[in-house]
Amino acid sequence: MTDTSGTTAGRRRHRVREEALADSMRIARRLLVEEGPGAVTVRAVAREMGLTAPGLYRYYAGHRELVQALVSHLYDELAAALATAREGQPADEPGRRLRAVCRELRWWALAHPQEFALLFAKPVADADTAPGAAAHDPSWRFGAVILGLMVQLWRRGTIQAPTGLDPSWTAQLEEVREHLAGAPVPLEVIYVFVSSWARLYGAVAVEVFGHLDFALADAEPLFERTVGEILTALGDPAA
Repeated sequence: MTDTSGTTAGRRRHRVREEALADSMRIARRLLVEEGPGAVTVRAVAREMGLTAPGLYRYYAGHRELVQALVSHLYDELAAALATAREGQPADEPGRRLRAVCRELRWWALAHPQEFALLFAKPVADADTAPGAAAHDPSWRFGAVILGLMVQLWRRGTIQAPTGLDPSWTAQLEEVREHLAGAPVPLEVIYVFVSSWARLYGAVAVEVFGHLDFALADAEPLFERTVGEILTALGDPAA
């Protein structure tokens, strides 16, 4: 007879750990939404879980690791939402897909302003996505949804890339190209990608953070116009 007690105990430990990690993310997110990023501490999350702070160190080495886990979790949620929006449009129409993704980004941000701020305004230093940070890869999984559609538009050959790009941009844009799964996108076109993202992020952020309230009660028409201009810059003939 085979002794499976060790295997059973291992599965139980794994289940307990997964449940604890999920519970900690749920609590950390609630603290973020209800009290702000400063409330997301190891001590506060442990207290809500009925643990001491050292007890939570079994799962997170410290505050940075806890925040990185929350940032990773939120990027994965956002990437999944954008991918769902993308798949709701015809596969052979990347412009329509990108417009749907842009709209989903805005809707998610407006529904989750504190989460959006943690990801993109980075109100705490530990919400870092630089190379080497645990949240780096999840942030690029989110970015890949948007960049992938931009690459599809580029393949159609209608992007008007700028000329005379400053050489100081080259090294900076090379990192973006590394994430394009081998697509030989010229740096001038990647510059268009980055510029388009900057416009999209700006259009979402100024609305989420209330910086258009002085002028607009409804910022959606401005957002839609901005998205149309972005698609035009990316060579979408339907824009």
